[in-house]
Amino acid sequence: MRHLLAMLLLLPALLGAGETYLEITTAQGVIRCRLFADACPVTVQNVCDLAEGKRAFTDPATGQQVTRPFYDGLTFHRVVPGFMIQGGDPKGDGTGGPGFQFKDEINAVSLGLDKEAALQGDNLHPQCAYMGGQFVQLYINPKLAGRGIGPASTAEERNAAIGQILPGLQTLTLMQFYRDLGYKYDDKLPPSRKPIRGVLAMANSGANTNGSQFFINLGDTPHLTGKHTVFGEVVAGMEVATAIAAVPRGERDRPKTPVVMTSVKVIRE
Repeated sequence: MRHLLAMLLLLPALLGAGETYLEITTAQGVIRCRLFADACPVTVQNVCDLAEGKRAFTDPATGQQVTRPFYDGLTFHRVVPGFMIQGGDPKGDGTGGPGFQFKDEINAVSLGLDKEAALQGDNLHPQCAYMGGQFVQLYINPKLAGRGIGPASTAEERNAAIGQILPGLQTLTLMQFYRDLGYKYDDKLPPSRKPIRGVLAMANSGANTNGSQFFINLGDTPHLTGKHTVFGEVVAGMEVATAIAAVPRGERDRPKTPVVMTSVKVIRE
């Protein structure tokens, strides 16, 4: 009997904790996402607590702390065919959040960012080529100043100095570049997922600025690798996400007719 009781007590651990899903209902249909609770425990906990009304947030209309299901009635405020649909903003314009922020949960080593050179010859890695201004500000301008190159210097002097600086940056990795921008990584986390088509990821305004906004990828977005926590994947309803992205849009890719999340439920199986 004691052996049987011990086995019964161990059964939940042997079976595992089960799966957690986020079910987003819209007029276009239902999107069901499996959440990566093991790889992103803080992210999944925050999203689930907001969805279930277990965590207080700041109501943007009153400025008061309230506790209710956060996502119900919010919209997908930005939709781009072939790219993504983004929602979870209580203000509905891309500038809002719950009144708090939490950390990224990204294992950069598992994504290979420690093996990717930030520079390929004299050019930035294609994955971060759009970040040239930040690269120059971080690495080029300080070294130019150290060489006495300033606004009064000629283009020839500046280019010659840059030509001498770049060889010393050839060992810089994408992981180090992003870390120097403020991103913090944890290689003790389980492997992170890349931001490919069908994943659910946190939207942010920079390192460790997660709140309530999220997006669903409609295509692969390698340039976002290491900058957004991927915390789930669509397991049903990808056609719904595609249909949402196809609605008529106005300025800033906002649907002309609001696409409302009538309910966002957490389902544990």
